[in-house]
This record gives sequence, structure tokens and C-alpha cells, in this order.
Amino acid sequence: MIEVTDQIALGEDEVTWKAVRASGPGGQHVNKTSTAVELRFDVRGSPSLPERVRARLYELAGSRLTQDGVIVLVAQGTRSQEMNRQEAVERLLDLIREAAKPPPPPRKKTKPSRAAKQKRVDSKVRRGSIKAMRGRVRGDD
Repeated sequence: MIEVTDQIALGEDEVTWKAVRASGPGGQHVNKTSTAVELRFDVRGSPSLPERVRARLYELAGSRLTQDGVIVLVAQGTRSQEMNRQEAVERLLDLIREAAKPPPPPRKKTKPSRAAKQKRVDSKVRRGSIKAMRGRVRGDD
């Protein structure tokens, strides 16, 4: 069992991963080893997730979610397959933990107070008068 939160734990069989070739530079070593890890987690078919977490996970996953409801994460940051696997699992757990948090309440619209409006107008008038005095100096000759 993979512990996500106090209430949520994933089964080992719910997460599948496969080793793939990493992209980018690396010399001869990169051509013969599969160090990158592709992790797949079926959100739609997971019995471990509550419905509200599942719905929020659909929103948060974005482009990492396939049309079949599977989250695909690719980790290729290190040259070690095991470290890439740990990184991918940690990223999945972070995503699920974020989905388990309740969404923030909607923003309440407010209007500026009359005093705030007056203060804004006063500062604009003051700034305008400063700029008005920047013209050429006219002599009374």
C-alpha cells in the first residue's frame, strides 16, 4: 500500500510503470539503457479514491490526463531508473494530496469605499497640479 493521506491509500497494483529511453544528451550510455520512467495511474478505475478527490484530480491533472482517465507521468531527471521511479511516484502523490484538499472558496466581490475613491481622486488632482507647473517659465517683461 502506498499511503497518500490519512484517509487515502493506493494499492501497489493501481500504479503501473515502465522504463523507457530518456531523451537528451548522454553519450553512448543513453543509447543502450532505459532510465526514464513512465508511470500510469487509472483515476477512473481506482477504488481507493473518494468521488470528490477523483473529480478534483480530473481538473488538476490537465494535459497529463488521457481521454481514458489515466494519468501519465514521465520522470527522466536522473540517470538512475530507481530514482526516476521514486520521483514519478512522489509527483503522483503530490497531485493526489493537492486534489484531496478542499478547493478555495470563491472570491467575494467588494466595492471600494467612498473614502478610498476620494483619496484616489485627491492624489490624481495633486499629481496633475505638480505636472501642470512643469511648463515654461513666462516672464512678466
